[in-house]
Amino acid sequence: QVQLVESGGGLVRAGGSLRLSCATSGSTFGSYVMGWFRQAPGKDSEFVAAIRWSNNNAYYADSVKGRFTISRDSAKNTVYLQMNSLKPEDTAVYYCAADLHELGPDSTRVASWGQGTQVTVSS
Repeated sequence: QVQLVESGGGLVRAGGSLRLSCATSGSTFGSYVMGWFRQAPGKDSEFVAAIRWSNNNAYYADSVKGRFTISRDSAKNTVYLQMNSLKPEDTAVYYCAADLHELGPDSTRVASWGQGTQVTVSS
C-alpha cells in the first residue's frame, strides 16, 4: 500500500522560497508518476508538477513554470518540490500524489494521496 507523507510547508513572505518533501513507502516506485497538487480555500484542486520516477521526466503547470522545480531522490525514496519566487496566490494546501499514469488537471483519478501540507505566502 502506497504511503505518502508531506513535510516542509509553512509561512513565507512573497518572493521567498520553500522546499516541500514527500516521503514515499509501501511500494516500488519505478513505474510511478509522482506529483504535486494544491488546493486553495474555496477553489478546486490544481495540478502543480509531476515527475516520472523511471526517467526523471518532469512537467509543470504554466502558473509555476520557471519558479518551481520537482525532483526525486531514489536513495531516500523522496520527492521534492522546490518553490522559489513565491506569490500570495501560491497559498494553498499542497498534496503529494502518486499514480501509474501521467498526472494532469484531472485530480479525481489519482491513485494515492498524502495528507497535505499548508503553504502560506504573505504579501
